[in-house]
Amino acid sequence: MVEVDLSQLPFTLMDEAGRDHVRRGMDLAYFDRDEIILEMGQAGESVFLIHKGEVAELDPTLPAASARIGHYTAGDLFGAISILNGKSRYRFQAEQECLCYVMPKALFTQLCRHYPPFEQFFKQSLSHKARLLTEKRAEGGVTMAGFMLAKVNECMREPLLIDASKSIHDAVRQLYDSHADSLLVATAGSLGMVTKTDLLNGLVLGNCTQATPVEALANVSLVTVAPEQYLFEALILMTRHKVARVVVMEGESVKGVVELMDVLSFFSSRSYVVSLQVEQANSLEALAAASQRTPELVNALMVQGVKLRFAMDLLAALNGRIMSKAWSFTVPEQYHTQSCLMVMGSEGRGEQILKTDQDNGLILADDCQWPTVAEEMNTLTETLIQLGYPPCPGNIMVSNPEWVGTVSQWKNNITKWVNARDGDSLMKLAILLDSHGVAGNPALLDQVREALFERCSHDELLLSYFARAALRFSTPLTLFGSLKKPQHGIDIKKGGIFPIVHGVRTMALERRINATSTLDRLDALAADGRLDRRFADDLGEALALFTELRLRQQLQELDNVNPKRTNRVVVQELSSLERDLLREALRIVKDFKQRLSHRYHLEYS
Repeated sequence: MVEVDLSQLPFTLMDEAGRDHVRRGMDLAYFDRDEIILEMGQAGESVFLIHKGEVAELDPTLPAASARIGHYTAGDLFGAISILNGKSRYRFQAEQECLCYVMPKALFTQLCRHYPPFEQFFKQSLSHKARLLTEKRAEGGVTMAGFMLAKVNECMREPLLIDASKSIHDAVRQLYDSHADSLLVATAGSLGMVTKTDLLNGLVLGNCTQATPVEALANVSLVTVAPEQYLFEALILMTRHKVARVVVMEGESVKGVVELMDVLSFFSSRSYVVSLQVEQANSLEALAAASQRTPELVNALMVQGVKLRFAMDLLAALNGRIMSKAWSFTVPEQYHTQSCLMVMGSEGRGEQILKTDQDNGLILADDCQWPTVAEEMNTLTETLIQLGYPPCPGNIMVSNPEWVGTVSQWKNNITKWVNARDGDSLMKLAILLDSHGVAGNPALLDQVREALFERCSHDELLLSYFARAALRFSTPLTLFGSLKKPQHGIDIKKGGIFPIVHGVRTMALERRINATSTLDRLDALAADGRLDRRFADDLGEALALFTELRLRQQLQELDNVNPKRTNRVVVQELSSLERDLLREALRIVKDFKQRLSHRYHLEYS
């Protein structure tokens, strides 16, 4: 029996009896340097698991400089696809002396018959493999995993309805009898809500009496969710819309109400009540204390295997609320409807989980008279610095007058940048395209965004210039073989994240897609027919993988471990599955760049 470590995927997809069968059926083989282990077109007869050494995956039809398309090291598998497909698509060649565990074809096919998940692993797309990795990391994180799987219908309260014609006295009595905090108000053709606070304010601060119809106090701008949505999504909506409850609707039918405190009861760690601390902060000091806890929240989410998209959505909503609170502490209320604070770049896309440099701007209504705007914006920038958002090295901040202007001034800036088409102007168009309103009047940003679409979406020459940046950095597939020292690594931002983000951003500009998140843009492009749905999903999973690997480095940096490797990933530090995913993700990036090159005629630029 061969002693081999089978604690990694895909061997964990079978039971102990199956793994014991693998150990009994495997042999150990030696391959000399440059020896061809499996030739292109050769029938697959074995699966190889590398014990020591390195193996290159080569495409002999390509020029020698670009022939290597993959690199395998200790713990990696190859040869399974050759058996499933009947022949090898590429050549596998030892790059140095190698020892490999060898599984015969008969044993592999027998395992595939007895363990369908084992066979399916080799046929799955990147998105499915990434999901397996997430599930594996979530092992042991029972509380968070349970929360992630919880649906809205598991946490909702029965809806309490009151007729709109009933009095405030009747509403208070119904709340008292049912021990509830809110009532749904049934009016003709619509639905509203009143809370205990609404009723109290109406009686004490308003002109209401106990006989006033409850309809007078009903809020009809309700945030709704469906019963089958994830509870985590409900929490994100509450944070984003600044509400403490959402109404559960199934079609036109009311099914219940979900309260913020009910959602938070699903959490077992105090890390997850940051959103509540932000909402309750009534001073800059209290807000700063809540803001400082976001890294703790990120760590907890990652450790317990939360899907990155959920984590990004929650942190984007939290950062937006923190900035909105800072705005309310800084900006006089009379200017709130005449201005819009926007965040740009990765913050605007909702893809910056940990706090990064400020990228923000201010849009003013054309008729706004705000003589002290410069003073207030300087104060806002300093406030955000106190909350943990460092100043932008490029000075893209509201304290810089260049990033403060009326709607008309912003439209003029767009025209100027489009006409210039130089690197600086294209960068400014890109970060403005990613802008997201976090405070003030979002309709002002809508006007600016519409002008941006109107000016750019049909300009083929501009789109070509704009898209070119996605090809700026090479895809680091061919570098794998030389990354043998721990201090070296792949720049995951340049090689993986940026090409996807900017390529999708270009397509979103062309198609006038309002979404700012790359993942939401991918969904919209797939719905629009501009991208195949499976390819869009794989691009999204590739982006999530790159972001997670980068985030892991950033979290280490917070602990003063390897502080200089923020954007770099050392291949040798990854698990076998992670290396497999990284290779496949980078191939998807390479494919995407070729598609961009063809669509925007970049092969001639």
